[in-house]
Amino acid sequence: MSHGGDPGGSASRTVRDRLCEVRREFHRYPEPAWCEFAATARVVEYAERIGVDELRYGSDITDPENRLSVPPEAELERWLERARARGVDPDVLERLHGGHTGAVAVLERGPGPTIALRVDIDALHVTESDDPDHRPTAEGFRSENQGLMHACGHDGHATIGLGVLEAVKESDFSGTLKVLFQPAEEVAGGAKAMATGGCVDDVDSLLAVHLGLDRPTGTVVAGVVKTLAVRRFRVEFSGTSAHAAKNPEAGDNAIQAAVSAASDLYAIPRHGGGATRVNVGHVEGGAPGHTNVVADRAAFEAEVRGEETELMEYMFEECSTVIRTAAERHGCDVSVTVEGEAPREDSDPATAGAVEAAARAHPDVTETVPSADFGASEDATYLMKRVKENGGNAAYAVVGTNHPGGHHSPTFDIDERSLDIAVDVLSDAVVRLGGE
Repeated sequence: MSHGGDPGGSASRTVRDRLCEVRREFHRYPEPAWCEFAATARVVEYAERIGVDELRYGSDITDPENRLSVPPEAELERWLERARARGVDPDVLERLHGGHTGAVAVLERGPGPTIALRVDIDALHVTESDDPDHRPTAEGFRSENQGLMHACGHDGHATIGLGVLEAVKESDFSGTLKVLFQPAEEVAGGAKAMATGGCVDDVDSLLAVHLGLDRPTGTVVAGVVKTLAVRRFRVEFSGTSAHAAKNPEAGDNAIQAAVSAASDLYAIPRHGGGATRVNVGHVEGGAPGHTNVVADRAAFEAEVRGEETELMEYMFEECSTVIRTAAERHGCDVSVTVEGEAPREDSDPATAGAVEAAARAHPDVTETVPSADFGASEDATYLMKRVKENGGNAAYAVVGTNHPGGHHSPTFDIDERSLDIAVDVLSDAVVRLGGE
């Protein structure tokens, strides 16, 4: 991807030297799930410049049967063309066609275990603040894609992945390091496809990382526990249209069915086995201006979560019953499509212990937390679960960063000092895991 000049900077200025610049470059050009064409191409360029031993990208790193929430072909083509207009290498783009984004970079450093680091690269449908006090606005790296924003730190995560690659290459690490640049985390659609695609089947220890999460700069949580299992789904009702004044009785109102179901979801009894959640995040139906038509189409998007995977499944089954009942009551057909999901999975003490030891040894880490409840969901749990099923270990770490706005808000930003801390701690943890 050409941005005017050598994409990697001068030979004396490595990725590690340029963490802030690299992060801001990703920040300026956010892309949604499965449309991260420019971001993947940039990762490929940097990884090639670092000099990795193997670089995989395209359709061979994800299982096509488990790619969830892939946008329609027309949307994929629009983002592909945007990347092309930015000067992305056409050979790279050809391999990403169809939304096969993401990459896996591998360093082979002699005998030893295989360690993986997972970072995510997609952005959110959030319009970034243009307030002059918002630092990306003030310093010229605000999102160039209206309505899209790196509002959760994935620009930083991608940068950290590249920084760790370079740092480990220059270390005395013995073993194999794989860095997974995962697409489609925000829709819980990418990790399952990478897990079932075999990306971590040879991994002995997996690390995943997130910036912030209300932890200040200088704090490191070595391993989170109590992630919430999640399932995102879309519900579509199909009814019968009719004139709303002359013969409303001839219609089967899809909006009535959708609204009834959406409201009743919140009345599902909670489970005594642990925490559960349900939320309807988007509702649509009918046609603008057509108040005289009984709507024959309506839909909503919702999610359920549970402290255990079984509790999430309980909520989903209860939702399905509510939805079917509402459809039948209003004479409509209904379909439910799962668009994203992730199981519950906790960090294991052994892998988290390597992160904890690395954090305690770092002069800029002011607080090290061995373990903490996550309280949210993350599809990295699919990769963690896969590694554990194959006899390995896994941990999900949090590197604190001061952020003026909350995650997923228009004013979200990161304290770029946390990039150095994250690269140091995670690369040190990789070396420690390699020596075990």
